[in-house]
Amino acid sequence: MIPSIENCFSLMNTYEMLKNIRAHSVMVAKVASVMARGLKGAGLDISVKKTIAGALLHDIGKTSSLNSGEDHAEIGRQICLQNNFEEIADIVGEHIRLANYSLNGRYSEKEIVFYADKRVNHDKIVSLKERLAYLIERYGGNQDGLEDAIRMNFDLCKAVENKLFTRLDFGPESLASLAENEDIESTLY
Repeated sequence: MIPSIENCFSLMNTYEMLKNIRAHSVMVAKVASVMARGLKGAGLDISVKKTIAGALLHDIGKTSSLNSGEDHAEIGRQICLQNNFEEIADIVGEHIRLANYSLNGRYSEKEIVFYADKRVNHDKIVSLKERLAYLIERYGGNQDGLEDAIRMNFDLCKAVENKLFTRLDFGPESLASLAENEDIESTLY
């Protein structure tokens, strides 16, 4: 089942999502919505509803992971499964690192949310370069190769960006102005 926007906000309350994480998730959903609608308009088989729900809940496991140190994407995937939201569980589970994708194949909601998350720093839309710099500063230092892993993940994200924007009628530089005023609640419901 795909949760409604109301279900997503209810789950945010149930799992005590911190306000700053909630604001980030809403902005990721706005970015993802603009992209999903654009790709659907280009004739691709993309579910806008599924994309928005996955984006809203992509960090549903983050608050609890701050205390436990566990992988928040996996916690979020489990939360989705426990709540019978199987259709978005993989979107949530792979929003940090894509596991199953094809740069030359089918376009997916998972790729959109993965990319949208990398374009939002806190609750502001930024370039991939700015987001990478923030993550390197915050988590880098190359302890256990983490900085290298972050850079490799952003190389993949750049490839996903190239794939997605070949079918969109706007470029990555226009995303911020398009998404800032996106009203996700009136998009579908």
